[in-house]
Amino acid sequence: MLDVDDLIDDPETRVIVCCGSGGVGKTTTAAAIALRAAERGRQTVVLTIDPARRLAQALGLRELGNHPRQVKVEGFDPKGELWAMMLDMRRTFDDMVRAHAGPDRAEQLLANPFYQTISTSFSGTQEYMAMEKLGQLAATGDWDLIVVDTPPSRSALDFLDAPTRLSSALDGRMIRLLTAPAKAGGWGLRKVVSAGFTMFAKAVSTIIGGQLLADASAFMQAFDTMFGGFRERARKTAELLRSKGTAFLVVASPEPDALREASYFVDRLSAESMPLSGLVANRTHPVLADVPANAAITAAERAESRAPLAAAVLQLHADRVALAEREERLLARFTRAHPEVPIVRVPALPSDVHDVAGLRDIGDRLAPTD
Repeated sequence: MLDVDDLIDDPETRVIVCCGSGGVGKTTTAAAIALRAAERGRQTVVLTIDPARRLAQALGLRELGNHPRQVKVEGFDPKGELWAMMLDMRRTFDDMVRAHAGPDRAEQLLANPFYQTISTSFSGTQEYMAMEKLGQLAATGDWDLIVVDTPPSRSALDFLDAPTRLSSALDGRMIRLLTAPAKAGGWGLRKVVSAGFTMFAKAVSTIIGGQLLADASAFMQAFDTMFGGFRERARKTAELLRSKGTAFLVVASPEPDALREASYFVDRLSAESMPLSGLVANRTHPVLADVPANAAITAAERAESRAPLAAAVLQLHADRVALAEREERLLARFTRAHPEVPIVRVPALPSDVHDVAGLRDIGDRLAPTD
């Protein structure tokens, strides 16, 4: 059985990454783990990539920004500290440019219309900026535990590929053609290195417009000097994710689609040599009363005419037993496919988690004592 306390009490655990499909409770799980770690003495920061405000609301904060904010609310007096933040993709990209491009070149890049477009919409930008922010948090040394809440669905693991994909895109043939005029002695787009590029430029200008092509060329000229550092930081963060101090937790509800996605995550993490610690089976429905479903249904039928309330309760119990048995079959199927993956079951709560007390309750259920 997975025991989250074993992870957070181990001083060698420096990063916990919660991944899984959408709607399974990753944000709540990440926040509960971070809160529990802080209460047990860790200097903890939780980073969410989910733009929803659930994390801020549960921590008693009006909003979260792109830089960590310490959580201080009534009834929360941890042995350690808890900080929280939400990734702002554009601001992270801007900060990276300012930090590594130099003042003059940074302003040139930030004002470029092509940069303003790709910093929010280029494929892989969000995942790469998540890697960049994780690397920044780790580099400060201010926290001894970083908890990461990832985007939903299979994109939750796209940040493993993001540095390679973004580097390849920015270093690809089309981008190199865009850069060629700027590298050809500053002659600009009117004088290019070959007739072939002239034809290319005309074709692209027809499709995307000459000004955008000029902006792209100017952007790549300015960006070229910081590209090496761009890739080097991504490499270091990738090494961090593969290190002994990182633990991946796959979060899933006991539903076929969610567990199918969980199997994908487990296989992918194994293929990438990522340190998987276990599966959080969230929102399960355990049965507390030891009454078989068939017996409850029979008793409900007998009581229907003379005790309708009792009959309704018995029918609800029978439905709950059937649901619990279905969930157990699904989880057993997952275990047969992945016998090496420990599981912790977190029962569904009667209402949504919206405060520290609710997060603390989830934390207790992530670390069962029996």
